[in-house]
Amino acid sequence: MDTELFILITDIIGTVAFAVSGAMAGIRKKMDIFGVNILALLTATGGGIIRDIVTGSTPPAAFINPFFVIIAAVAANITFIFVWWKHKSKRNVSERTRVIYDKVFFWFDTVGLAAFTADGVHTGLVGPFAANAFLVIFLGVVTGVGGGVLRDVLSLEMPVIFVKHIYACASIIGAAVVYIVYNVTGSAEAGMLAGFFFVCVIRFAAAHYGWNLPKAYKEE
Repeated sequence: MDTELFILITDIIGTVAFAVSGAMAGIRKKMDIFGVNILALLTATGGGIIRDIVTGSTPPAAFINPFFVIIAAVAANITFIFVWWKHKSKRNVSERTRVIYDKVFFWFDTVGLAAFTADGVHTGLVGPFAANAFLVIFLGVVTGVGGGVLRDVLSLEMPVIFVKHIYACASIIGAAVVYIVYNVTGSAEAGMLAGFFFVCVIRFAAAHYGWNLPKAYKEE
């Protein structure tokens, strides 16, 4: 597959996934459709905007080419309409529905994290800082977690990267895998696929087994 097409597909997957997770977060906070859209757009584009600012690529790509902003808005509104339709005839949300929403949020958030982590590393590898491993991996992590942090802060939640399920650590490991595989094989596709896979597996295992990093004291 052509590398540019592969990158485009990865970006679309990440944008849709993070837009849906942002929309779900806004819906759970009972935001109106405008709030849901803003949260979805920031979740989908926030990491890339931060990455572009760090690398000096200004204005950020999200403001130059609105293609991904439009995709995020479409995904957010489809999510909003679907949830509204499901609930318009119900007065209360069942526990089963809440569990389903949590699972949908988790998987879309995980896919977005994996896709954008891989994309952020690739951006660093094809730029003038390719020899700086620390910066390249940092770009992957900030692209992966940046939008989620903005989403959580604006929805008045403690950012997931600080409290739950090895979130940022999964991104760091995935970014390192992309960097290593790319330098060993010379293939952007192989590196990004490997990093994507590692992030998803680590997130799934952490959620399934309840893995979390140590805390100073246990919650009561």
